[in-house]
Amino acid sequence: MSIYLKKENCIKELLFIKNIKFLIILFIQIAFIKDAFSNNDYILKSPDGKISVDFSLTSYGESFYTISYSGVIVLRQSKLGIIRSDDDFSTNLTLESASDESTASENYKMLHGKRLNCSYYANKRVFHLKNSNAKMMNIIFQVSNDGVAFRYYFPGTTDTTIKILKEISSFHFKLAAKAFLEPCQDSRTGWCNTQPSYEEYYMNDILVGTSAPYKAGWVMPALFNFGNFWICITETAVDINYCGSRLSQLSPDGEYTIQFPQLTESRTDEPVLPEAVLPWYTPWRIIALSNGLANLVESTLETDLAAPVKYDVSSWLHPGIASWSWVILKDSATDYNTQRQFIDFASEMNWKYCLIDAFWDTQIGYAQIKQLTDYAKTKNVKILLWYNSAGDWNTAPLTPRGKLLTEASRNTEFQRLKDIGIAGIKVDFFDGDGQSMMKYYIDILKDAAKYKLAVNFHGSTFPRGWSRTYPNLVSMEAVRGEEYVTFNQHNADMQPSHCATIPFTRNLYDPMDFTPVNFSGIPGIIRRTTGGFEIALSVLFTSGIQHIAETPNGMASQKDFVKKYMSTLQNAWDDVKFIDGFPGKFVILARRKSDRWYIAGINGENVKRTVTLNFPFLSDTTKGIIITDSLNTKYFIKRNIDFSKPVNVLMYPYGGFVIKTL
Repeated sequence: MSIYLKKENCIKELLFIKNIKFLIILFIQIAFIKDAFSNNDYILKSPDGKISVDFSLTSYGESFYTISYSGVIVLRQSKLGIIRSDDDFSTNLTLESASDESTASENYKMLHGKRLNCSYYANKRVFHLKNSNAKMMNIIFQVSNDGVAFRYYFPGTTDTTIKILKEISSFHFKLAAKAFLEPCQDSRTGWCNTQPSYEEYYMNDILVGTSAPYKAGWVMPALFNFGNFWICITETAVDINYCGSRLSQLSPDGEYTIQFPQLTESRTDEPVLPEAVLPWYTPWRIIALSNGLANLVESTLETDLAAPVKYDVSSWLHPGIASWSWVILKDSATDYNTQRQFIDFASEMNWKYCLIDAFWDTQIGYAQIKQLTDYAKTKNVKILLWYNSAGDWNTAPLTPRGKLLTEASRNTEFQRLKDIGIAGIKVDFFDGDGQSMMKYYIDILKDAAKYKLAVNFHGSTFPRGWSRTYPNLVSMEAVRGEEYVTFNQHNADMQPSHCATIPFTRNLYDPMDFTPVNFSGIPGIIRRTTGGFEIALSVLFTSGIQHIAETPNGMASQKDFVKKYMSTLQNAWDDVKFIDGFPGKFVILARRKSDRWYIAGINGENVKRTVTLNFPFLSDTTKGIIITDSLNTKYFIKRNIDFSKPVNVLMYPYGGFVIKTL
């Protein structure tokens, strides 16, 4: 018996020793992790205290940040850092100092967009870091009530150019989150090598971590949903010293990183990756964050952080509506007689502009363009002209081509347009997001402003807050717009869900030239959307100059109250309210001009949807009209409404409505 007792005691001693060893190892691991991640830990909160950013620097000199909303982690530990051609600022960093918390605030006006008077208020902190070679990099964080922004700053001065090879910045989502993302086509693919042109459909409600179908990655703005939280990742303040960026093709464990353009996305032999001399600010990385969709949709965070206006155009540039033949009638309609009809159309509809598209130089000519411009002036209409941006980066044969490539050629052409009386230009077929292409966009904007020309970019990237900095930028395409519906039935089938997605994504902050509203149909295409859906787009989508897709004959066949409504479209908005919606399913927004509200909604699904609308911003005595679909959705109906009680609206499958207060 004693032998068994000794054996049992030995076993107990061994187990005790093993447990002690396990506890020691566990203690060491905990101490190691604590040592690695607790050094230099700082928290910065939004003014209302709901959004919190935790900045940390590990013992290995790697910087991270985490974002929480009311104590709930929304972005897990995400990376920070830059790798330059001359040095590494992603590891072996030490924190020299952290600034005291301060505030950043600004009030400004927008010529066009979702809100006339904008204000920004945020808490700010700057982290001064030094790498192993004693070179400095600052990381600037600003936290407002609608999100988080950060950027890098390299102080000092240099005579030699420095390149950034990689930006380490990442956005690490929980795996339970869902994403609404648009793939980016690879460079110099597609029709006449015109990709990327930001004209793909968003992939809605997909798992985070889903790989992008192309190496070029995912475009911004990128939308994410986690529980009741909505997050938009985008960038702003991209200028001539940086490239445009995307989110990475691969996102293991739900962690997306900043991805630079592909090496062919540039002007010939000019920079793709960022390069500049010091001092050097990088663009703002924006993580807009909202508990529910309202604060996100109503936010102006991208323009809040954009560079202030570079020049004043308010004395000569006025937002407005434009007629446009090409979207339905295509290239053959770019002739003198048809364009005169569209000038008359714009005048009859009380619209300010008429756009004359590609091949005007060969099918009409400068002399007759001058005649059309003079005629339009008698009708109180201004003329816009199309240009091909291209040098050698695409093979698109549309003309005029190559006239804007250099400062000298731009000045010659712009002076000629000024002498003719042209009000603006539409420039098409750019080559991605390399730094030299960003500079090309901005050079066109600056030079055009000297000659009092509005600018609309097509086949382009998205604006990144440029409409604030360069206010003669009235719109950019960067969307699969109405023209695609005219190409094939698949695009017509996709349009309802697509249109119900982009108010939350592409058109969330920046002007978008979708070219909406077609009532009378498209030859050879079965239009899925109803008239009520189409008329609602005139309010839902924002653009400094909104090009309407309907033709003179198509508009003439509409009921008088529809024509009257379309002749009173607003040129710019003073405010916006989110009413209801979900990306890809439906959306209802209210926009204000002076004391009049326009409320518009579309149904992106093939089901009937009844919505009960409350308008706390309207008095009980307010009156209005609603224009929506008839029972068979073949016609419009109009009826009077009041706002003394909630308004019930039936949206038919792929249907919609507009409400206008009186």
